[in-house]
Amino acid sequence: MNKDLTVGNPSKVLWMFCLPLFGSILFQQMYNIADSWVAGKFIGENALAAVGNSYEITLIFIAFAFGCNIGCSIITSRYFGAKDYSSMKSAVSTSMIASLAVCLILMLVGIFGAELFLNLINTPADLFADSKLYLDIYIYGLPFVFFYNVATGIFSALGDSRTPFIFLAISSTSNVVVDILFVTKLNMGVAGVAWATFLCQGVSCVLAVLVVFIRLKKFKTARKYSIFSKNLLRQFAVIAVPSTLQQVFISIGNIIIQGVINGFGPGVIAGYSAGVKLNNLVITSLTTLGNGISNYVSQNLGAGKYERIKEGLKAGLKMVWIICIPLCAVYLLFPKGLVYFFLNSPSNDALNTAIIYLRILSLFYFVIAAKLIVDGVLRGAGKMMQFTIATFTDLAIRVILAIVLAATVLGSMGIWMAWPFGWVTGTVLSIYFYRKTKFKL
Repeated sequence: MNKDLTVGNPSKVLWMFCLPLFGSILFQQMYNIADSWVAGKFIGENALAAVGNSYEITLIFIAFAFGCNIGCSIITSRYFGAKDYSSMKSAVSTSMIASLAVCLILMLVGIFGAELFLNLINTPADLFADSKLYLDIYIYGLPFVFFYNVATGIFSALGDSRTPFIFLAISSTSNVVVDILFVTKLNMGVAGVAWATFLCQGVSCVLAVLVVFIRLKKFKTARKYSIFSKNLLRQFAVIAVPSTLQQVFISIGNIIIQGVINGFGPGVIAGYSAGVKLNNLVITSLTTLGNGISNYVSQNLGAGKYERIKEGLKAGLKMVWIICIPLCAVYLLFPKGLVYFFLNSPSNDALNTAIIYLRILSLFYFVIAAKLIVDGVLRGAGKMMQFTIATFTDLAIRVILAIVLAATVLGSMGIWMAWPFGWVTGTVLSIYFYRKTKFKL
């Protein structure tokens, strides 16, 4: 159901819009968590390490899909808020064409460069074959990843967060079942984990795109719209490119960090693989809520209702902090049980790594939650330069400190301690930029 975010109480509007988004990202994370869970539980610790090792590289591809999602969503929501349905449809078709081009380029890069990427992050020899296999199959499914992301961006732009939630709930649950079937019954190993994700993402992508086309046909346009517009492509790129670069550089930073982690052996790699999945569940969820704020801000900018933006920020901060309370409590108090969810008999290195990692990072979830909401406001208002500076500063601090501290007596624990320094600095910058911003179309 389409929803106009420019009317109604901002707090209630955001809760109703963002909660399904939060549920959606939980199911989205089930894809990666299911892969790691099945690999660790039914194949072994090395399989979990191989999937986790490849995961850092897949995040680069996801970064581009995320950028296309955000670019399409914000431009579409702005025209939806302005009730300019001809431009809105042009924005959708232009975004899809641009996303297809980016996807095809990345597939070529992935097909010919997978082995190079794995060598760059110092993948151990005993993990290399499985890491390469998982990565190759993932690359074949990139069109599904891209077009599903664009489709969900369109749903969000129209104020509909329930439809993608339903798709993800069904496909993610199916992915767990197919993962287990391929690994335990068909003995496909790591390949079974990858093909299960490929199939389930493919089905959900096709259905989502079909529903988008059906939904768009219901909008009556006053004039004929163009399938491709250079002007709208520029608008799309202004949002999509910085959003993509943000995620790409975060992924590159994580790959550099993964390379440092790989120097500590399979046990630490496996522990980090389990811990990072749990951490990304939180961060991605909060990022998605920030994306919801971007849609809210963009619709209200399109409608000329600038006074609702500040109210939306306050409501968004309250929302994410309420959500952070139980997440922080679970990660601080019960990290050991969460690790055993991934591994039957983890080594001491794997267990201790994951526990320390989760306890250090969870203490600062309230900080990063604030940054991601403020970033959502900046991005929705088109303030991409400010958004980019705050994000890159955060990343640079984390990567540099991780390398430096890992070489000290702190060892691998020094890597995890780098996160809070980057998060705090980035949050301060984002808030500063928000306070200096004058919101207008």
